[in-house]
Amino acid sequence: MAKKGSTRKIGRSAITGKFMTVKDARRKSRTSVVETIKKTKNK
Repeated sequence: MAKKGSTRKIGRSAITGKFMTVKDARRKSRTSVVETIKKTKNK
């Protein structure tokens, strides 16, 4: 079972690969994706 808050959503342009806000990525859904990434612990 995943811990609460152990993942994070980011937006990325599908054309250039640059990061963007999730809000913008959802608005421009043809040219962008919203990715879910796991948070890692820094040692």
